[in-house]
Amino acid sequence: MRKRSKKTPEQFKELVCWWAEKINVQPVQIRLQKMSRKWASCSPSGWVCFSTDLLQEKQDFQEYVIVHELLHLQVPNHGKLFKSLLNAYLPGWEKRKHQTEMHRT
Repeated sequence: MRKRSKKTPEQFKELVCWWAEKINVQPVQIRLQKMSRKWASCSPSGWVCFSTDLLQEKQDFQEYVIVHELLHLQVPNHGKLFKSLLNAYLPGWEKRKHQTEMHRT
């Protein structure tokens, strides 16, 4: 199990850019802001926004949230294709998701 990462905003954005290149998507803008009910969001125009609270979470969970949101730039829903892509990029994503998601509603 990985430790909490305590990334700087710049380090986190570098991780987002690394995943964006790997997935072959190009977010228009990557933002970090305080979000009280979500870990992240993605707009149809290509803006991807992440909660600043993610900076304190384990890298496994950060990567799950990053990949989840970036995949929405290709697939706007949570259907079979979306889950297939999640499985391709993050095998075992369900475990990553459930490790921390209980902290947010």
